[in-house]
Amino acid sequence: MFKRFVVVLLLAYATSATALPFASRYALVIEEGSGKVLLAKNADVTVPIASLTKLMTAMVVLDAGPDMDEAITIEDPSVLTKRRSKTRLTDGGMLPRRTVLELALMSSDNHAAVSLAYAYPGGIAAFLAAVATKVNDLGMTHTYIGEPTGLSEANRSTAEDLAKMAVAAAGYPEIVRITTSSGKTLDVHGRSVEFHNTNHLVGQLGWDILLSKTGFTIPAGRCLIMRLSAGGQTVIVVLLNAITSPLRMIDALNVRRFLIGEQPLLARADVHRRTPGALHPAPVNEHARIHVRIP
Repeated sequence: MFKRFVVVLLLAYATSATALPFASRYALVIEEGSGKVLLAKNADVTVPIASLTKLMTAMVVLDAGPDMDEAITIEDPSVLTKRRSKTRLTDGGMLPRRTVLELALMSSDNHAAVSLAYAYPGGIAAFLAAVATKVNDLGMTHTYIGEPTGLSEANRSTAEDLAKMAVAAAGYPEIVRITTSSGKTLDVHGRSVEFHNTNHLVGQLGWDILLSKTGFTIPAGRCLIMRLSAGGQTVIVVLLNAITSPLRMIDALNVRRFLIGEQPLLARADVHRRTPGALHPAPVNEHARIHVRIP
C-alpha cells in the first residue's frame, strides 16, 4: 500500500489544487486511498520540521521491538541538541518505555523523546543509524533527521516527504492509539500528572482524527500532521510554518471544510513580530485572538 501511495503521489502532484488560503507557508493534502494530491502549497520545499520528528523516533523505537514495560532513564535533551526544553519529568528518574513513548508523542515532551533514543539497543549512535535507514526505506529523499526531538533546525524535510512518513506511522497501532488520545493521567515518579494532546482538535465533536502530531520551534513555526477522515475521504494533512497555533488551526478547519464541501474561513490573527521583516516569527500567545469572517 505504501509503495503504491508513493508512486501515485509522484504522478498526481502536477494536478494538485491550491484552492485554500493557507496561512501555513508549506502545505499538502493527499487522498490516502488514491494518492491524489488535493491541495498543495510549496510542498517540495525543504524546511525545519520541529517535533514532527517524533513520529520517526517512535517508528524506529517500535521497529526494534523493545520491552515496552522496561523502565528507562529520563535524559536531558540539551546534551545532544544544545537546546534547553521544559518538562514535567525528572532527569535521572525512571519510567516504563511505554509511558515515555506516550509522553513523547501525545504531549511532545523532548526529554521523553531523547530518552527513547538513548535507551535504544546499541545507544544513540545505533538509533540514528536506524533513523537514516528508515528515512531511506520510506523514500524520503529530501529529509535529514540528526536527533530524535526536533529541537534542532537541522532536522529538515518537505511536506511531500512528511506525507510518506505519516502514511507509514499510521501502520503502527501504538502510534495511532497514543496520537489520537486527547489526554491521560500518568504516574510520574510517584505523582499523578495530567497530560494533554498538543493537537486540541483531537477528541473534538465532528473530528475523526486517525493520526496526529504537532510541532513548534521558531525556525519551523507551527506544524501539524494529521490523518483525517471527512466528507467520505481519508486524507493525509501536512501543515508547516504557520505563524501561530490559531492560524494553524484555521488551516486545519479549512481542510475539513474543503473535504465536506463548505466555504473556507478567512482569518486574521493579532500577532506581534520581533521586527518588521524579521526572518522568523517571534513566539506568541497560544490564545492570540482570531477574527473569522465567513463569506
